[in-house]
Amino acid sequence: MTRGAVVITGSSTGIGRACALHLAASGFQVFAGVRRQEDGDALQREATGTLDPLLVDVTDGSAIAAARERVEASVTSAGLAGLVNNAGIAVSGPLEFVPIDDLRRQLEVNLLGHVAVTQAFLPLIRRARGRIVNVTSVGGRVANAFLGPYQSSKWALEALTDVLRKELRPWGIHVAAIEPGAIATPMWEKGADEGSEILERLPAEGHQLYGKAIRRMVDVAARLGERGAPPERVASAVEHALTARRPRPRYLVGVDARVQVALNRLLPARANDALEARLLRI
Repeated sequence: MTRGAVVITGSSTGIGRACALHLAASGFQVFAGVRRQEDGDALQREATGTLDPLLVDVTDGSAIAAARERVEASVTSAGLAGLVNNAGIAVSGPLEFVPIDDLRRQLEVNLLGHVAVTQAFLPLIRRARGRIVNVTSVGGRVANAFLGPYQSSKWALEALTDVLRKELRPWGIHVAAIEPGAIATPMWEKGADEGSEILERLPAEGHQLYGKAIRRMVDVAARLGERGAPPERVASAVEHALTARRPRPRYLVGVDARVQVALNRLLPARANDALEARLLRI
């Protein structure tokens, strides 16, 4: 028996992939959003249960419309049990030197793309009195040096999640935020390469001002990634948000995420700033 249909964006790797496989194995009819057909085919071969690749780029309005038409033709009057907004990219670097086009791209994918997908699928969610799950980050509640573009998008997505939860309450549509800390995904494995790319993009003045601190940040991120929680932990939280009788508004995933939020809540801002400065040696 199916537990209903669910759409997941950004399913090619990492958290999205784990969610797609987990929910399919748990009895959902999963539409796994990918940008390349070969990624969808690989996911489908590995899945246990019902998983259909769904080609969609969250920054392309026509692609979103085509995806919605395909899903609607499949679910018809039953509607959608859930939408998991997971697609995302990570832009980092000192804000003093982040190109505005890069910042614009960050917000286009991680924020505006989720709004566009949600608007497209909401009528189907309303039919089934389904739920919406937004994968944000602990970085949507705690700000860190050199992660400004990425974390800004996640802070904004946290606000939109709260707004949607309040606006959709009359129809019984619950909206939850999943807030992972360090998760063992390819994103963390690429940390060293990302750090090198940040440094390559910096002008000479940027190297002089921020080079040492960015190298230190890359080292810290690599250690966090090595100890990161498995992405299946996030998938379990997503399943709870979609199925629990009383789902939570937000789900922190990972010990490091809980520690960061606790420190941010308990310590004065100046003490938090000093702690991070000592960690990054800035």
